[in-house]
Amino acid sequence: MQEEKEKPSGSQSLFRGLQLLDILSNYPNGCPLAHLSELAQLNKSTVHRLLQGLQSCGYVKPAPAAGSYRLTTKCIAIGQKALSSLNIIHVAAPHLEALNLEIGETINFSTREDDHAILIYKLEPTTGMLRTRAYIGQHQELYCSAMGKIYLAYGRPEYVVEYWTNHRERIKPLTRYTIDKLDVMQQELQEIRAQQWAKDREENELGVSCLAVPVFDIQGRVPYAVSISLSTSRLELLGEARLLAALKNTARAISQELGYEEKTA
Repeated sequence: MQEEKEKPSGSQSLFRGLQLLDILSNYPNGCPLAHLSELAQLNKSTVHRLLQGLQSCGYVKPAPAAGSYRLTTKCIAIGQKALSSLNIIHVAAPHLEALNLEIGETINFSTREDDHAILIYKLEPTTGMLRTRAYIGQHQELYCSAMGKIYLAYGRPEYVVEYWTNHRERIKPLTRYTIDKLDVMQQELQEIRAQQWAKDREENELGVSCLAVPVFDIQGRVPYAVSISLSTSRLELLGEARLLAALKNTARAISQELGYEEKTA
């Protein structure tokens, strides 16, 4: 209720419409009206009215499944324009493309927003066969993704406990390898800081592994992360050491362009 009071007067429909767009972004194949109403905590008639308005503006359209709705490519176009305004894409893209050609596997680049990692750049494999389900603009959980664990490891010392407390209901085992115990995660993060890389050991999806490294800015913070996603069998074939060497070189080059000076012993 307090949140509603803080919103500018006369903008309730705007906020509700934006809320629906946000929810639909998590359902690329469409979300049924009844479920959308439940998630938005609004009655069906209100949701239907808002959807009709969004549809008339070209942001939403009916999905193949009857009674479901999905976002249109107009939303993608707006998102791409927003991403193109981020100078980091222009800085990082040449290095990421070189890594993609060298390794031949899926390359991901993300930033952190609140308690999620957001994929802001992705390159499909050139020789590898695996096409991941990740897409630009996707929110990734921190606890079960390699890039997410990078942000946990390099955040404020007290952040991990805060994150675990605030998202306890969402932290659940997605596979038998998912880390869902705080003490186990804290040990994992300690190792990540020591070695400066993280690994998703099929923690999000069986058969898929991911290696990630931090990208530092001029102040030594970690606003970005870069990763390689591939099948576990392909990882074993190519060798973890080889992939990590190329990945670290790429992250180091991007970090240097952001003004980061690596400390020497």
